[in-house]
Amino acid sequence: MIGRDTGSGIALLADAHIGGPGGEAGPLVEQLDGLFAAGCRRLIVLGDLFQIWVADERYETADVRAVVGALERLRSRGVGLDYIEGNRDFFVADSRYASSFDFVGSELTFTAGGLRYLVVHGDGLNDKDRQYLFWRWLSKSRLSRLLMFHLPRSLARRLVKGTERQLAGTNFKHKQRLPEEAIRRFGERRLRGDLDRVLLGHFHEPRLWRVPGGEVRLLDAWFRTRAVEWL
Repeated sequence: MIGRDTGSGIALLADAHIGGPGGEAGPLVEQLDGLFAAGCRRLIVLGDLFQIWVADERYETADVRAVVGALERLRSRGVGLDYIEGNRDFFVADSRYASSFDFVGSELTFTAGGLRYLVVHGDGLNDKDRQYLFWRWLSKSRLSRLLMFHLPRSLARRLVKGTERQLAGTNFKHKQRLPEEAIRRFGERRLRGDLDRVLLGHFHEPRLWRVPGGEVRLLDAWFRTRAVEWL
């Protein structure tokens, strides 16, 4: 489901998890191909587009080719594409896939409708979850990159599968209870400057909080709703 542009021209896509709970790429590709006609002039992807995305050709699947192809078609029509790396995205910013986007990074700020927005994926906000923060750092370290890109293919794939299992385990706390206090603290801290809104993915449920300085909005996961959202 695409829906219609609310007037901003900015579409939001969070946590599709294609290849996992998001299923095969076909339904998402169909939506991406219809976004321009629906009024989209900018698409912001809030990470975890795939169940796990190691941005190297040896890990490229048919789903990755199909979705990236749809994104490139959308961009060829003049739609801006921004990609915020999630916890299941590895080394996208330094890969050949980065050229398919206008921006790839861990956070993005932009202005729309007179408001200043900050977009981040949302993992790592809970500074008390040290186990997760350590695993997050390790899984994206230079050592992990070296192993994933230079081990023999069979060993490298086993490493990626192990990484996926570990990510699922360290995220279990978030699935049990939304870390609302940590999210509020993050929002209040980042909204102290010239920002008005914070947009987050990762937590797979829609929520909205008004905090000092502005609002924090959690986007629902595409794999749950099968819907592209609008700003």
